[in-house]
Amino acid sequence: MNTATVPEPRTAAALAARRRKTETALEQVHQAIARLRREKAQVSVAAVARRAGVSRTFLYDNGEARAAVAAVLTEAGERRSRTLAEQDDEREATWRERALNAEEALKAAHAEILTQRTRIGELLGRIRDLEAEWTQEAVQRITSENTTLKQRVRRLTTDNRTLDERLKAARSNLRFQDRRMVDLEAQVADPSQGDQQ
Repeated sequence: MNTATVPEPRTAAALAARRRKTETALEQVHQAIARLRREKAQVSVAAVARRAGVSRTFLYDNGEARAAVAAVLTEAGERRSRTLAEQDDEREATWRERALNAEEALKAAHAEILTQRTRIGELLGRIRDLEAEWTQEAVQRITSENTTLKQRVRRLTTDNRTLDERLKAARSNLRFQDRRMVDLEAQVADPSQGDQQ
């Protein structure tokens, strides 16, 4: 009696039905992935399971379904990483440009302050040298000019301080963007790390 080699008709029918059901489910998974790609929708295991009308367990247990979902998740992760990296590159470029502009403005302010201080020194020297020979009107004019120059120096000093603060802020933002870029490069190198966050 060799009953083990010939399956019962009921068992064979059940196996065939299960195989057809699995094939139908796999076809639905592939169609769901194709729809998600066309719609450029967020791809996840839950989204594929919902669209395909299958359980998540099926997606994890069936090798072909698992491979198809893993491939589309990897592709989506790479696209997202590229997009984030491009956005960070743009942000970094603008912050770097702002920092360079602030640095240039700071240098110009320093040069202007030095020029004005030199001018004030020259004028004060003239006043001392010629004070005895000058009329009251000339002394008043020079004093007025000196007051104006001092006010301008104060204003330039304030502008200098403001530009210095902007430069510090721009440098701080640039350091933050550099750290962000390192994090994104790490996520691009290891997409599973980005999913855990």
